Amino acid sequence: MTKTLALSLALAGLFVTTAQAQPQGQAQGQAGDARVAMCNGCHSIPGYQASFPQVYKVPMISGQGQKYIEAALQAYRKGDRKHSTMHGVAASLTDQDISFVSAHYAQLAPSEAAPAPEAPRAPSAEVAALLTKGACVSCHGTNFSKPIDPSYPKIAGQYPDYLFASLKAYRTENNAAVGRNNAIMGGIVKQFSNAELKAIADYVGSLPGEVYTVPQSRFR
Repeated sequence: MTKTLALSLALAGLFVTTAQAQPQGQAQGQAGDARVAMCNGCHSIPGYQASFPQVYKVPMISGQGQKYIEAALQAYRKGDRKHSTMHGVAASLTDQDISFVSAHYAQLAPSEAAPAPEAPRAPSAEVAALLTKGACVSCHGTNFSKPIDPSYPKIAGQYPDYLFASLKAYRTENNAAVGRNNAIMGGIVKQFSNAELKAIADYVGSLPGEVYTVPQSRFR
């Protein structure tokens, strides 16, 4: 073995060891990763709107909890959440890939400091009664941004039309394209009409939140 080849192999081994030692949560260099690139085409375009199977804005996931993103991707992969595009993406990922992608988005924040959050506006009496009936804060936490379990989502400030579509999906049955299998959420949403679910979604989406869409350079 020549000295040049030996040196090249040694440097390659050092590079691999260093790369493996880096925490998955670091943003540096991750935006160009092929696993993240699959997500950027929808989740890195502010206000991007899906058209199938329903029309609504693609959810903001930057700043969302890592464990929740992992749980959602696992559910799409298993079919507990029905969405053909998301199933295709999740099915292509290993458990390690899912952790990598989830960590990337969980720590991703806007390049410019977000304005100081406004004080949450009080809901109307009607909406307050709906929120109490659904016991929403008992899981999603203070101001709907501090979930009591890391596998639950932050929902304050999320797009209202996405929240509305998600709530309806929990009670949708026998539909090949739409539906979410979650016994707790399924039981809760069945108490409400579509108009009531929309009122809940509109209020929660109007609150200051901790989720964002952080555009990549080509989407700015």
